[in-house]
Amino acid sequence: MSTSTRRSFLGLVSASAAGILQPGSAQAAAKPSNDESACILTPQAEEGPFYADPKLVRQEITEGKPGVPLTLRLRVIEAGPCTAITGARIDIWHCDAQGLYSAFPGQSDRHNVDTSGKTFLRGTQTTDDTGWVTFNTIYPGWYDGRTAHIHFKVFLDDRTVLSGQTYFPDALNEFIYTNVPDYGNRVRQRSIINANDGVIAHSDPEHRAFCAVKEERDRYVATLTLGVDRRADATVGRAGPPPPPGTPPGPPPAGMGGPMFGRPIKDRLAALVPGLKPRR
Repeated sequence: MSTSTRRSFLGLVSASAAGILQPGSAQAAAKPSNDESACILTPQAEEGPFYADPKLVRQEITEGKPGVPLTLRLRVIEAGPCTAITGARIDIWHCDAQGLYSAFPGQSDRHNVDTSGKTFLRGTQTTDDTGWVTFNTIYPGWYDGRTAHIHFKVFLDDRTVLSGQTYFPDALNEFIYTNVPDYGNRVRQRSIINANDGVIAHSDPEHRAFCAVKEERDRYVATLTLGVDRRADATVGRAGPPPPPGTPPGPPPAGMGGPMFGRPIKDRLAALVPGLKPRR
């Protein structure tokens, strides 16, 4: 997306985004939260089939992939005492604007794109003295069977203490996916949103891993505090292997997916916008 187009888009979305962010979310994104709710454990979520460690310690992970600029800020604290954890390793990975992950075959709506050997939208950082890391990336796209999300793993002393996923306001997802060309021209229509995503329903029904989103001049800033247990050894199951090349679009065969495919949505608008009453 060009600078002029991006600025025009961010100006256009400001009115829409203002209505979908909870009061105080911008402040929450800008500084650590002192709310006691931030000191509880962040829910574990399945690793999914697309984790890889390219051993790239970097803040910039886009590798030229087009999309809406996004800065993701994560803070690791110890659940309970709420103290910052310094020196924790955080890996993140997510799909591009068209729903493709790097490093695996069987990508795209038609499962016919091989991204083996690619490393886009993957990276590692180590928390600073206040527990923070920052990644510069793009707003994630979607792929069949899942709502928009970014995966993360937290390591302490080479031990995984948290595998999780963070999610975004779905009205903002919808606006970006229907208005920004980089996210368009898809073979299939997006049918899974936050309200019927099976992974959210199974692992995060209280929405503790939903990030706060703040709009800045040239990007969005998403922020999430991760409460971890230093003693944990998180071995979270994968959703199954990625679909092989040539697999037709749609739900994966038996044994190749986790609790991903949700119930049909009768009133999409009410499901996308919090507090909106369903239409009769």
